Parts: sequence; C-alpha cells; structure tokens
Amino acid sequence: MKTPVKIAFSVILTFFSFKVFASPQMPDYIIYKNDTISTYNLLVEQYLHTHDQINRKQLFGLTFRDGGSFNCWRGYQAIYKIQNDSLFLSDIINCGSIGNKTFDKSTSLKKMHEIFGDKLVGDKVFINWFSGELNFPLTNKLLRWDGVFNRIYEEEMVLTLNAGELLKTDKVNNYANVFKGIDRHYGVKISDILFKYIKKIKFKNTDDCDCSEKYLITIDKEGRISNIKSVKYKSVDEISDSDEKKEYIYCTNTIRKALNALNFDILKEKGKPVSEDVYLEIWVEDNGKVENWTD
Repeated sequence: MKTPVKIAFSVILTFFSFKVFASPQMPDYIIYKNDTISTYNLLVEQYLHTHDQINRKQLFGLTFRDGGSFNCWRGYQAIYKIQNDSLFLSDIINCGSIGNKTFDKSTSLKKMHEIFGDKLVGDKVFINWFSGELNFPLTNKLLRWDGVFNRIYEEEMVLTLNAGELLKTDKVNNYANVFKGIDRHYGVKISDILFKYIKKIKFKNTDDCDCSEKYLITIDKEGRISNIKSVKYKSVDEISDSDEKKEYIYCTNTIRKALNALNFDILKEKGKPVSEDVYLEIWVEDNGKVENWTD
C-alpha cells in the first residue's frame, strides 16, 4: 500500500469544474406561517428533470455556464409556501434578488407560466409532483454541511407531503447525546479523534504488510464503529491477489479492534438516525510510528 514518497492526493479540475462543485450554492425558500426560511430541497429541479423540452437557458438567463453566479448554478431560486395544507410554488426569482430587493413579481409570473403553463393558477403552482419530506431549519446551529448545498441543522421542521398535500408537521432534533458519547457537533474533527486511538496501534510493518492507506470509517446509526474499508476498494471481495487480501483484512481488522469500544453521540437527518463515513488517511513509518495524513 505504501509508495516511496508522500504524494498529495489531488484531482485535476478545470477552473469551471472547480467553481461549480466547490462554490456554496444559494438555497430555495419556503414561506411558512408568514416566515420566509431557507430550505435545501430543490423541488422545481425535480419537475425540470422530467420535462426535457423546457429551455432552461432561455428561462433563467445567465447561469454559471455563460457568466452567471457560481453560487447559483441553477440560474434561479424558487420560493414555496404552505397554504390551506397544500404546497405551492409562489415565485421563481433571479439569484440573490430576495436579498438585494430586486425581486420582480411580473417576471416571476412570466417564468412560471413558461414552465408550467396552465398549472399556474392565479399567482401560484400546486406542487403535486412532490411526495416526501421537506425540511427547513428552526435554528442556525449547523450539524453537517457538504460545503456546497446539503445541510443538516440541529433543530428542524419536517413537513410530510403526498402529491403536494400536507399530511403532518414535525419539529425534530437531529442530535442525541449518548451516555459518555463522543461529541459530533459541527466543527469537531472526528478524524483526529479516531487517529488518537489508531496511533497507539503497533502495526506490523514489513515488505509484505503495510497499512498506510486511505480509509473510510463508518459510524452507524447507534453511534458505534460498524465498518472499516479502504477507499481503494468497496469490499475485500474485489481484491484478487491473496497477499494483498490478507494485508487488507489485517489492516482493517486491526483498526476496527482499536476503535471498537468507542461510542459516539447520535447524528440524525430529518429526525431519523443516520450513519456517517469518516475519511482518514494514515502513514505507517518503517519504525511503526503512525502519522495522520488526513487533509
């Protein structure tokens, strides 16, 4: 697994690709009980993906593809609202216009009519194409963010809908403390916590066995370590070489044993416990010393 020198793991991206995938994206909004709140659920996108005949460029003007904001790759933002226990599209606005007060209702209505035709009734569109859970934050305490769009907040409102009809509303807490559980709040670097235990391991380090590798360590829904795997392989079954397979099993089992007693607080999404993969890269020196190479 080891290479002679440490090489920074990088992916060569064009300027275009880097900006698209690395730039934080603006949210949509939902009007709920007279409050306008950010939501990270792209409901108009779901409709557009099933209607290929819609010319996005003509509808939304500048997108990131031709000079628009890298923080709004869609070229627009949507505003939803709950009214009479139903979910509606209230407006389609130019990126950022809700903040700089350049929102124009007539332009919004024109865009909605071009997209939805006779689905536009009055000044809104019934979102009957969506069934599932729509969530928005009740607090600014962030738990997880992918750096681009998806976010989990500690306290959220979750709306359960069926074909646009509101079935129920739930206030949820997405974090649960566990007795003597390890903190998983936003900003806590879980990889450093894991490494604190891994660096105590006395790995056997020979020409035939080297555990220097990039790993994904799974914390399950109960807050326990449930799986250790190499980033290189999805499972040990993918490894055809018998010696490499033995090395893989030894390394992952040894790390698993070192972490087996750890107990973490519970992380949830929309009120339901979720598992989480933590990336960790280690380097084992010839003298057995373990270094943390996680970016």
